[in-house]
Amino acid sequence: MLNYSELKQLSALGGNGNMFVSLYLNVISSAPLGFWREYNLSLPVKNEIVVDSTPYIKPLAALLSSYPRYIVLVADKESARLFLIHLGRIEIYTEHVTPDIPGKHKKGGWFALEQGRYERHIDFHISQHMKDVIKSLEELLIRESADRIILGGSEETLAKVKNMLPHTILDKVIATFHPEKMSGGKDILNETLCLIEGFERNKEKEIVEDLITRAMKGNMAVIGLEDVLTNIRNGKVMNLIFLKDLSTTGFKCKNCGLLTSHAIKACPYCSGTFEDVNYLIDLAAQKAVEQGATIDVISDSTELARAGGIGAILRF
Repeated sequence: MLNYSELKQLSALGGNGNMFVSLYLNVISSAPLGFWREYNLSLPVKNEIVVDSTPYIKPLAALLSSYPRYIVLVADKESARLFLIHLGRIEIYTEHVTPDIPGKHKKGGWFALEQGRYERHIDFHISQHMKDVIKSLEELLIRESADRIILGGSEETLAKVKNMLPHTILDKVIATFHPEKMSGGKDILNETLCLIEGFERNKEKEIVEDLITRAMKGNMAVIGLEDVLTNIRNGKVMNLIFLKDLSTTGFKCKNCGLLTSHAIKACPYCSGTFEDVNYLIDLAAQKAVEQGATIDVISDSTELARAGGIGAILRF
């Protein structure tokens, strides 16, 4: 599956007269480099063909920002399933079934002590089952570099799981739901996508509020295109934030790669000449990714639009 490591590799390609063709939905190619990469996306993107000297990664960056990896754990006392949801697609990672867990004592016992021992015996088996499930959850979180979890099950099971989860993992739980016992992957996906969408929209609001507040206070953040481009030039951008539909033309220095939205005769850094570029925001995102910055693409925000549609949290 596509991740930011792959996006960084794509952003570093280009130059030396090589031309890339980006066909969305899913193809990036370059005949001179013998490069061909397909991405089978499960989400709709704008139909577009782009021919340029660097890969056109902005739509991929937007998808990665809006649809990060989610782990879904659906559990009961005897079984559990772990799913990975990414880019609108669901995959089952593993399934745990512990069929030998004893049920409730039908006849009880002669004494309350016997009944209590039997109940403790049941709890022990359930706890062992849950420990195995949590171990698989931890392994999946590490393997997929995921930091968002959704839990599914009955109220009793959810309480048990939450009680056993380490705090570092419990803090990653963003929602819970109560699926039908025989729900398949498609049903799980439909139920969780609503939860994911709500969480991501709230997360976007928090990101924009934090950005603008910090920029207004001069606290390691900037807003507005030219300020962002200047800080990308200086390698100071830690997190680039921009509106999904933000698009503008600009200029790029042929010698050092400086990006600007202003028409100037000579580069102030190397005295090089400028060429017109059609996808200034995309080039800015590529440079930021090459420098190790993260990208947050905001689907809609009046506040960010008023601030120029783009901003950045700085490293220093």
